[in-house]
Amino acid sequence: MSKRFADLKKIPKEPAARMLAMANAKLQTKVTLPVNAPVEAMLEALDAEGAVFDMIRLLSVALPARERVWWACLAARDYVGEAPKNNTPSLAAAEAWVFKPSPENREKARATLDHADVDDDTVHCANAVVFCDGTLGEGALSQHPAPVGASEVCAFAMNLVALKKQSDRFPQYAHELIDRALDIARGGNGRVGQAAPAGDGA
Repeated sequence: MSKRFADLKKIPKEPAARMLAMANAKLQTKVTLPVNAPVEAMLEALDAEGAVFDMIRLLSVALPARERVWWACLAARDYVGEAPKNNTPSLAAAEAWVFKPSPENREKARATLDHADVDDDTVHCANAVVFCDGTLGEGALSQHPAPVGASEVCAFAMNLVALKKQSDRFPQYAHELIDRALDIARGGNGRVGQAAPAGDGA
């Protein structure tokens, strides 16, 4: 096992294929691995194929909810800019939930969606919070299931938006997003290879 994918203590010890299936997620790259192969082995096999999109997709499924949302928030910060000057309501609310994942902060994240600008992609962060436990929210909404894998796909989408903003350095930045998730999975804060905020129209 490569050192890059070792000691991912935040990732559950479950087969990668099962985690993908539970989140209704599919990979585009075919790799030959046992059905019970862990996430670490799957990441290593995908890396050997240069399948960065699939690596990002797998990490969006493998990271626990709080870590997943934080990873999405860091991607948003790469092009939005640092807090508080460059806050969007959805991004600030999602970050607040990461630091204190209370029902109140989850509801605040949901509330930002009602007034978000149509072109504000940071709503992916707030949606990842709203669907964090597989339901539609707090209170009565907790009795209703969210779409399968909704929080995971929101985190994936946020990372892809950031990747598009950094398209001029696609290979480097794609691996920065991956290494950031791996750092979070090891218990770090994810602040590795921090990208400079992209300019308008990047």
